[in-house]
Amino acid sequence: MQDVKPHLTHAEENMEAAILFLDESLAHIRAGKANPRILDGIKVDYYGQHVPISSVATVTTPDAKTISIQPWEKALISVIEKAIMNSDVGITPMNNGETIRLGIPPLTEDRRKQLAKQSKAECEDAKISVRNARRDAIEHVKKMVKEGLPEDVEKDTEVAIQKIHDKYIKKIDEMYVAKEKEILTV
Repeated sequence: MQDVKPHLTHAEENMEAAILFLDESLAHIRAGKANPRILDGIKVDYYGQHVPISSVATVTTPDAKTISIQPWEKALISVIEKAIMNSDVGITPMNNGETIRLGIPPLTEDRRKQLAKQSKAECEDAKISVRNARRDAIEHVKKMVKEGLPEDVEKDTEVAIQKIHDKYIKKIDEMYVAKEKEILTV
């Protein structure tokens, strides 16, 4: 008899990957509070290599509205500043010769709604990935029925796949509610 466990495991791994990707995507959406993760996508030129800012500087949040960047080498201040200016973060850096400060401006009501909509779109993409993983797993199990898998095992496996799917969809919904609350809280 064929084993359906690998298909369940593969589906769950794909769903978990969708959750991790969503978490990363939501972290890059600025919610009006200082979060060092909004700088994760910015790369700086460091001796010919393009590396994240966190690899060449200490990034901290001294308060809820400020991100502080302390480069390990003073020569990097202008490089980091230029990289931030050229990025889509939308914040103008200020430097005092030793550190770079990013003041996080308060979000307007329209911008908050726009960010909430962007978060919802990211969550919908994650749900599509989870549904695709469920569909693929069910298709594999249906192929196994043609190869001799009993139909009752197929039905039980489909129920198990659906339970895993529901768990991950619920997790995505919870992540969206948390992010929306974070964005819309003034």
